Amino acid sequence: MRMRRKENMKNVKNKSDEKGGALILVLILMLVISVMAASMMFLAQSETWATANYRMMTQTRYAAETGIQAAANYLMFTYVPPDATTIGTYSYQTVSPVKLGNNPVMLSSISGESAVYADSSVISQYANQTQGTLAAGNTTLNFSSDATMLAMRQVKVFGKSQLQTVQTWLLKGRGSIAGVQNSQVEVTAIMERQVTPMFAYAAFAANSGCGALTFGGGATTNSYDSSVPLVNGAVAAFSASYGNVGTNGNLTELGTNTMINGTLSTPRAGVGTCSSGSITALTGNLNQVSGGIVPLPQPITYPTPDAPSPMPPTGALSLNNAACNYTGCANIAAGEYSLAPGSSASPSLYPDVNIKGTVHLTAGVYNFNSLTLAGAGASGGILKIDSGPVIINIAGVGFSANQAPVDLTGGSVFNPALIPSNLQILYGGTSLVKLTGGTNSSMLAYAPNATGSITGGADFYGSMITNTITDMGGAAIHYDRQLQKTLMNLGNWMLDSFTWSKF
Repeated sequence: MRMRRKENMKNVKNKSDEKGGALILVLILMLVISVMAASMMFLAQSETWATANYRMMTQTRYAAETGIQAAANYLMFTYVPPDATTIGTYSYQTVSPVKLGNNPVMLSSISGESAVYADSSVISQYANQTQGTLAAGNTTLNFSSDATMLAMRQVKVFGKSQLQTVQTWLLKGRGSIAGVQNSQVEVTAIMERQVTPMFAYAAFAANSGCGALTFGGGATTNSYDSSVPLVNGAVAAFSASYGNVGTNGNLTELGTNTMINGTLSTPRAGVGTCSSGSITALTGNLNQVSGGIVPLPQPITYPTPDAPSPMPPTGALSLNNAACNYTGCANIAAGEYSLAPGSSASPSLYPDVNIKGTVHLTAGVYNFNSLTLAGAGASGGILKIDSGPVIINIAGVGFSANQAPVDLTGGSVFNPALIPSNLQILYGGTSLVKLTGGTNSSMLAYAPNATGSITGGADFYGSMITNTITDMGGAAIHYDRQLQKTLMNLGNWMLDSFTWSKF
């Protein structure tokens, strides 16, 4: 009995000890739950802070990019670069960045930075136009920028008498949030303008609509190299490639024998029916464009050539079998004439020239009001290029939209070297430009605002740039690959090399 009583008392004591252990276990569990709850609260708070930080960083980055865009807009549309009379103020030929005195050239709207530029009005314009604020809900974003000139040079642009200044800029945009000290983002980019060949295509139509380029009736393109000697002294060696065409709009291709031996370049996309609400790249058979479609990132801009200076007179000058007593015109044989050339500083001036015989031109600059080859077939007028380059500037005064200040369809061009740059025809107006092919028809036609066409069902060596181009007479356009190396144009501005940082 005593033994049993002792065991019962021992069991009671053990149970009493177990009550304390349960309390400790409960406390431990409560501590664990409390720590977990606190951790969850801290994690939620961290996520909130991270989200807010990301939002502010994104907002300030957008503000910094606004500074970049503001700087780019100023440089593209307001800023006028130094010309031939002021460019000598800067050190630019052998250094980068460009310097004024010993300091890099810089325009700025960023607080605390000092601009360095020779023209104080440019400094003020830049500062006023490239800073400001943006509203993002209840948040006010600040943006500003600076632009450092990395490089500058002058180039001769085809059709322009004055040298054009080309620059490369390093742009820096800065964004911040009002009242938040640690929310600042800086974005940098390179802004540059490339120098490109003016005549990069066999034919380019600057128009952006349907049928800007219309090829049919067996019209074709290909290429040759004018630096390679002619076969038997008369025939070019053709390549079924590089006969590239381009347009800011649509190519309409008609006829099974029509063939572009090269690429079609356009900012448009798609193949099919073209309408004003849906402008396709090509209406026709893609298999008849051997190189396919090359998408342009943006339309190509061709500058209007300078107007003839001085302007030529108006009035008819008909050159046939009668003697020519016009100043600068000489009768050199029966039905043959020569027109005296001028220079870029002092061009020779001729009115509305109507050629029914043969007219010889030598290297120089000629300002015509209009140029017409009259007649047809063997009796048509002949424009003969004895040496080059011959540069013909057309004024077109008095010509309406449906008249042609340049009409070569009644005769032929004789440029036997087949060097297109030996005959350059430039016209800045909006009337018609009518060209024709022939055995020795070699030239460059530059009339970016005009309605262009080519007929004759024969060979045309060179390149043409007009607002619209129609080749429905089966003419073959042979592009001279040497044009990739000469006669330059300024390409569109481009932004690249983006980087950003937060501080």
